[in-house]
Amino acid sequence: MRRENELNPNKFRALVSSPPVTSAVPKTLPSAVATSALKAKQTYDAFLVVDVEATCEEGKNFAYPNEIIEFPVYLMKWKDRIGGQASQLEIAAEFQTFVQPTWRPKLSKFCTDLTSITQEQVDAAPRFPEVLRSLRAFLVEHGVLEKTGKRRLKFCWATDGPWDVAEFVVKQAFISQIPVPDWLAGEALDVRQLVRNHLASNSKTIRGNLNISAQLRALGLPPFVGREHRGSDDARNICRILQKLATEQVPIRPNLPINLRRRWAWMGKSGEILEDKI
Repeated sequence: MRRENELNPNKFRALVSSPPVTSAVPKTLPSAVATSALKAKQTYDAFLVVDVEATCEEGKNFAYPNEIIEFPVYLMKWKDRIGGQASQLEIAAEFQTFVQPTWRPKLSKFCTDLTSITQEQVDAAPRFPEVLRSLRAFLVEHGVLEKTGKRRLKFCWATDGPWDVAEFVVKQAFISQIPVPDWLAGEALDVRQLVRNHLASNSKTIRGNLNISAQLRALGLPPFVGREHRGSDDARNICRILQKLATEQVPIRPNLPINLRRRWAWMGKSGEILEDKI
């Protein structure tokens, strides 16, 4: 989940995608651009692009105990990496599912109106621990993890902004009373910050909120493909942005630490949520 307006923490957005599905069919995005003859040194083998969606209440800010209700992941790999140098990224596989909340299982009208995710969709969805098991199996199937859960490829998570893994996954793990698995720990890539740094290095003026649509415009890419505020579409457009950065010889690597010990005031003991602290 990304903040549409970083200056207004009360404005949430969450998304809805197609039913749970995994795919191993390589895809070429419609926004793919011609590859430059020059290639940057790329030290990571793969990227897991994620844009989670979560429960929300009108008037609540990002300190709220959000529960994840949708989890799409796109696996991106290099198409032309030789000797560590590469410039072409492609989607190798995708995973997506809705997630059933447990603390507040009934979605607020505000959340439903905002996201289009229905009560029926989350009621029929797996809970977060099962989602993690399915996601781990997906990553094993596609050679990202060993069966033991150890990393087989050098990869990092990629999100729009610092919230999805560093905040929402940490919150959800606490609510579900499970540890964050090692393959979700470490560092992540804040694509928004990477774009901001790239634009600044090219002396391009950055005005206002650099959301996904603004990033696409700033990079000279065609407009957002699909429907904004849908998880799978947001994640897919983040993939387009990474593709473009790769062709412009930008090293794609983590820039965001994940603090698994982060705590919010509403966190009690053993997964307890302190209602009076919300």
